[in-house]
Amino acid sequence: MTIELQQIWIILIAVLWMGYFVLEGFDFGVGILLPVIGKSEQERRALLTTLGPVWDGNEVWLLVAGGATFAAFPEWYATLFSGFYLPLLLILVALILRGVAFEYRSKRSDPTWRKRWDAAIVVGSFVPALLWGVAFANIVRGVPMRLGEQGNSLYDGGFFNLLNPYALVGGLTTLTLFMTHGAIFLALKTDGEIRVRANKLAGQIGLVATVIAVIFLLWTQLAYSDKAWTWALVVVAALCWLAGLAMNRAGREGWSFLFSAITLAGAVAFLFSVLYPNVMPASNDPALSLTIWNASSSDYTLRIMTIVAVIFTPIVLAYQSWTYWVFRKRVSPSQITNADHGSLDLPGEGTTGEKIGV
Repeated sequence: MTIELQQIWIILIAVLWMGYFVLEGFDFGVGILLPVIGKSEQERRALLTTLGPVWDGNEVWLLVAGGATFAAFPEWYATLFSGFYLPLLLILVALILRGVAFEYRSKRSDPTWRKRWDAAIVVGSFVPALLWGVAFANIVRGVPMRLGEQGNSLYDGGFFNLLNPYALVGGLTTLTLFMTHGAIFLALKTDGEIRVRANKLAGQIGLVATVIAVIFLLWTQLAYSDKAWTWALVVVAALCWLAGLAMNRAGREGWSFLFSAITLAGAVAFLFSVLYPNVMPASNDPALSLTIWNASSSDYTLRIMTIVAVIFTPIVLAYQSWTYWVFRKRVSPSQITNADHGSLDLPGEGTTGEKIGV
């Protein structure tokens, strides 16, 4: 049995979304929990410093996933981005607002100024964390489609059609999973009182996420999957999530974060597996559904893309892995020597006086 280029690229796109949900997932979680765990400016500085070296690099996974979708499956890209225009625009605006807030909250030492930008970080993290789940749930569920003038399939609905009960449960699933993932990340990357708070909060939100995620995964499997083997992915995701919560309770933050990351990656793999070979099912007429076969680029385009991916993907992965390794140490509020300017006193290196991160 030979594997076609279309199959290779849907797998690669799924892997890109796995990476995005795992890495940007804890970004969103930290942003949402910023005022909850960070009780003082010094503590909030410490929390944001954990993200400073990596948050913009994490968003590269989204850009590459979008670019790969555009190049490999242009019909899917066109239908998705035109039909889901408003929710995707809201996500984009939220991501821009969040990035600007990271940079601008430090421009003035006025508490009111920083409080407003902190609120922007919370909103800019909350909106994508919720709407990504809504978007993916609608793709799995299927949306009404119509035939366009050029014979292409187009979304035939409005924004509020996307806010159905199944999609809202999907949104709450990603929201609570990301919040738990972010709290576990903070427990792993910080020290002192905020580490204790993050550990406790991860356990509390994790229980809520467990209930919602079980409902969503079972609903998806029973209502939208025609493959018995996808049950295995449900079981793996569930067991890893429970293992992550158990490790968090035991104070083993590294193992907890690993299991949490596997859960998010497994959930994305599950959704793509349920979809396959569809990429955008039509709920009103299966003949209008987009698949990896009728939505793909030419074989020549896919061959060129494969060569480029083989060359550059290892380089990008190596660089990002190196970044995480360099900034692997914990951050403590006591290291923030000047909360107004973000100076960080690194253990064993003295006070650098250098602004690190946000």
